Amino acid sequence: MTQAGHIPAAAGYYYVPHQSRWPIFASISLFIMMYGGAILLNGGSNVLLLIGLALMLTTIFGWFGTVVHESEEGFYSDQMDRSFRWGMAWFIFSEVMFFAAFFGALFYSRSYSVPWLGGEVEHSALTHGMLWPKYEANWPTNGPASIGGFFAPMHAWGLPALNTLILLISGVTVTLAHWGLIAGQRQQLAKWLAATIALGVLFLLLQATEYHEAYKELNLTLGSGIYGSTFFMLTGFHGLHVTIGAIILTVILLRSLAGHFTPQRHFAFEAAAWYWHFVDVVWLGLFIFVYWM
Repeated sequence: MTQAGHIPAAAGYYYVPHQSRWPIFASISLFIMMYGGAILLNGGSNVLLLIGLALMLTTIFGWFGTVVHESEEGFYSDQMDRSFRWGMAWFIFSEVMFFAAFFGALFYSRSYSVPWLGGEVEHSALTHGMLWPKYEANWPTNGPASIGGFFAPMHAWGLPALNTLILLISGVTVTLAHWGLIAGQRQQLAKWLAATIALGVLFLLLQATEYHEAYKELNLTLGSGIYGSTFFMLTGFHGLHVTIGAIILTVILLRSLAGHFTPQRHFAFEAAAWYWHFVDVVWLGLFIFVYWM
C-alpha cells in the first residue's frame, strides 16, 4: 500500500487523489485576479491583479508539481492515461472553438458586414443609404468615414512568412524529439526539444518586431477599424498560446533532463506536442486568412 491507501497502478485500479488544497487556492487566485482586473480597468491600482497573478502562478506550480510526483511514483494506471488523453483532446477542441469564434468574426465582417454597409449585397441598398451613403466597401477597411484613421495592412511575404517557416520547422523538431524519446535516445530528445523551444522564442521576438512595425510605421493599431481589431485579436491570442506552449515545453525539457518519461509512458510529452502542433495549425490558418487573402 502507498499514499492514501493506493494500490499499484499495474493492478489496473483508478487512482483517486487525496484531499488537495490547490483547487480552493485556484478559486481564490482567480477571484483576486478578476477583481483586481476590474479595479484596473476602472482607473484603479494594479496591485490586486498582480497579487492574484502571483497566487495563480504559485498554484499552477504547486498543483502540477503534485501531479508530476504522483506520476513518477507510479500512481497512474492505464485508465488514468486514457482519462488524461481524453481530457487533453477536449481541451484542444475547446481551443479550436475559441479561435473559430475569432475566425468567424473575421469572415463575417469581411464577407457580409462590410459589403452590406457598402450596398454591395442584395437587399442592402436601403441600409447602405440610411447608415453610410458615401461608404465604399473595401478590404482591409478602417471603418465608415475612416474612423480608424489611415493605415497600411501587414503584408504576408515578410516577417509573417518567416514566422510561418519557423513554426513549420518547430513542428518537425518536436516530432524528432518525440522519436528520440520513443527510441530511448535521451540526447536526441533533449537536443530537438531545446531547438523547438528556441524556435518558439524566436517566433515571439519576430512577432514583437512585427507589432512594433505595425504601430510605428503602418499606423495599424487595435483602433484601425474591424481589420485592426481582428488582426491583433487573432495574432495576439496566438502569440499568447505560443508563449504558453514554450513554457510547457521548457517544463517537459527539464523533466526529460531529470530522467522522467519512458519510451512506453510519456503522455505529458505527447500532450505538449499535441498542443504545439495545434499552435502550428492555427498559425497556418492565420497566415492564409489574415495575412495572405
